[in-house]
Amino acid sequence: MKKEKEAHVLLFFLMLHFTLARQSDYAPYFYDNGPSSTNGNMAFLSISEDTPVGTQIYTLNGTDSEGDPVRYGLSFEKGSKEYFRVEPKSGNVTLIQELDREKQDEISVLVSITDGRNKVVETVRVFVTDANDETPEFQNLPFIIDVPEDTAPGSSIYRVQAVDKDMGSGASVSYYLQTSPFAKFTIDGHSGILRVKPGETLDYETTATHFVTVVAKDGGGMYKGKQQVLTSTATITIHVIDAQDVPPSFLGTPYFGYIYEVSVPGSEIFTVYAKDGDQGSPNPIHYSIMDGSDGVFDINSTSGCITLSTYPSLLKNELYEIKVKASEVGPNDKLLDYDVTTVTVRVVDLNNHPPTFYGENGPQSKFEVSMYEHPPAGEILRGFKITVNDSDQGANAKFKLRLVGPSRVLRVVPQTVLNEAQVTIIVEDASGIDYEKGPTLSFKLLAVEIDTPERFSATADIVINLLDTNDNIPKFTSEYYIARIPENSPGGSSIVSVTANDPDSGPWGEVKYMIYGSGSDLFAIHPSSGLISTQPWTSLDAEVRSKYNFYIKAEDSEGKYSVAEVFVTVLDMNDHCPEFDEKLQEKTMIIGTPVRVEAVDEDAESPNNVIEYSIMTADPDNAFDINVNTGEIKLKPYIKSMEIVQNITKQKDCKWSLVVQARDQGSPSFSTTAVVNIDITEATPLKGPMAAFLMKSRDNPMKALGMVTFIISTLVGLTVLISTAMYMRNSKSNRIMPTRRIIKRRPRDWQPRTFKMPVIKFGNPADKLLISDPESSPQWDTSSPRQKPPTPSAPCLPPAPLSYTRPSERPHMVPTISGALASKGSKKVKFSHRKEGNISSALVSELKMKLEQKIIESNQGYY
Repeated sequence: MKKEKEAHVLLFFLMLHFTLARQSDYAPYFYDNGPSSTNGNMAFLSISEDTPVGTQIYTLNGTDSEGDPVRYGLSFEKGSKEYFRVEPKSGNVTLIQELDREKQDEISVLVSITDGRNKVVETVRVFVTDANDETPEFQNLPFIIDVPEDTAPGSSIYRVQAVDKDMGSGASVSYYLQTSPFAKFTIDGHSGILRVKPGETLDYETTATHFVTVVAKDGGGMYKGKQQVLTSTATITIHVIDAQDVPPSFLGTPYFGYIYEVSVPGSEIFTVYAKDGDQGSPNPIHYSIMDGSDGVFDINSTSGCITLSTYPSLLKNELYEIKVKASEVGPNDKLLDYDVTTVTVRVVDLNNHPPTFYGENGPQSKFEVSMYEHPPAGEILRGFKITVNDSDQGANAKFKLRLVGPSRVLRVVPQTVLNEAQVTIIVEDASGIDYEKGPTLSFKLLAVEIDTPERFSATADIVINLLDTNDNIPKFTSEYYIARIPENSPGGSSIVSVTANDPDSGPWGEVKYMIYGSGSDLFAIHPSSGLISTQPWTSLDAEVRSKYNFYIKAEDSEGKYSVAEVFVTVLDMNDHCPEFDEKLQEKTMIIGTPVRVEAVDEDAESPNNVIEYSIMTADPDNAFDINVNTGEIKLKPYIKSMEIVQNITKQKDCKWSLVVQARDQGSPSFSTTAVVNIDITEATPLKGPMAAFLMKSRDNPMKALGMVTFIISTLVGLTVLISTAMYMRNSKSNRIMPTRRIIKRRPRDWQPRTFKMPVIKFGNPADKLLISDPESSPQWDTSSPRQKPPTPSAPCLPPAPLSYTRPSERPHMVPTISGALASKGSKKVKFSHRKEGNISSALVSELKMKLEQKIIESNQGYY
């Protein structure tokens, strides 16, 4: 029971609490901080029209009495432009549209605040303040003004007005004109009144229209934080209205008229023309003659045409000066301002006679003369007698003379004639008067009037017949001639024909030819035709001499001449056949090494002396190849050893024969043959360092010879050095010393040591490795470059060395192309011979042959 009471009491208090709470729920409200504040309800907020879009301009600020959070809102009346946006939570207001005070200077905004249950909406006004963003605008454009030209200086002629929509200083407008050095106007800076500048006048005849640029400037103001002054311009067009203030004037002065002998009364002489100076509203012109007519001239008062009133034959003067007056015709035909001019009238002869050329017998159109060529410059052609005349008078009788023809050869005097003159023709360029260029010179002599409209003229032919002189020398068509003739041509054979030209006429142009100089005795030239040929007894041989040169001379009848040179080449003919030194040749061939045969063709040039070699027959057949160009003979590639050779021949004696043909390349071709007997041997393989060196030097025997010389020189130097040292030692040991015992040795025969170069014997191909002393070895005769080698025989061993050697003697070895040499009596000689005993005799033979080839190559070729 007690618990139920407590529950009822608690429920009662809860209901009482909620009832009281509902009775105390208040609406939120804005703070009113005044128009100068940046937060509150935006009432009477002022914002400049140049505020950039996106700028935060205000913060809505309010509160709720119960402390509940509030949110803000911002809206505009329907149909109006929305300029602001608010962030609901923070109340920050941002500008979202550009402002323009001139279009809308007050904005009505609905601002709201809510706590979620209650919402308060207020209408506030935001004022847009001015910025200097508008330029002055001119009113009543375009500006076009008509001003009389007699307007007084300083007079006002127009008022310019411009309006600026800004406020304050930016709305005030001032004016000025863009400066010009020829400005005739000025403007009041405040009122905009345009005036004619003091001291200046307007002149329609000088400038009918003026263009003036006026500038309107505002008073300046702030724009986007900076001071700014704005201007605008406009053009004022000022038309000057003409006034009657300028007298008439004649156009095209001075005036000249002419009276001709064929004129009649009433003939028009000249028409004058005058124009009113006031171009805007010109008055008519009246013409009259004031003085100088002598009663023989009339003038049309309206057109200004002057006419003749009598016949020319009755005129007393040749020259008249007529004064003509031109007056403006004003209202009621009153003559106003005027102008006076002078018309000069000349009585002239009629140009009815052209110029005419005269000779001795009257008018003449052709003049001819004969003279020698190349006269001196400045000479007068006295054969011409020419007169020119024009029967008119005054300017009608004035004319020019001109000579038309080859440029600057002749000139005529005088060049300007009045009425009549004697014509003189003078030589100006003598080089153009040349008989060889042409026996006749033709010119046109022209007389042309100068100052007449008709330009009458006359022509005459000038013909000069030239007489020739001997002024040229004969000249060959070329400075040199090149001729060719085959050798063995018969005597009297033609070689070449030369030509020399002399352009002179008659005997002066006849040319005679002569020949002279070294080498000319074998040749002759025809004196008239210039044909060069060999002498009847001449026999030309290209192998003896293939080149000749001599001089030829061309001379005219007075001894004037010129010279040219002739080069004659004797062409080689194939008139020699190849020749071998011997028809039967003996050769020794080591397998793998070729032998060579050579033939000589005594013709002078290729291809007549170019030889090709071939094998005609061989025994055995198909065992050899030959190089067609060098004549080197070698075994077929399959023959590589003596066993193969012996299998082919089936004999122990390996001596084969073949017939070699040598054929030249001339036309016709010649050939010859030789029998070649070849003894086939085989080389022994090389061993040891010396053999290796010889193998490397087989293609360069001079290198091997140089190495041998170097080694010999080194050993000789060592020998001298050792001998000197031993002598010095023996000299010291032979001194008599008290403490030494002298022992007398048994004398023995002393034989001085000598080095004797071994000689390689080539007497027999089998002895190519035989090394012996010079005294016991037969000498090879090198006096005959093509000496036939003896029949080869089997090789033999070198002689055995002496058995006795002094214990203290050091062996001296001298290497040669066949091995190492040692002095006699050395123990190492035997060892050296045994070590080198297997050196191939073929290599030694080949090196020896190449050494000799180097020596005799320049005289008779390879051996």
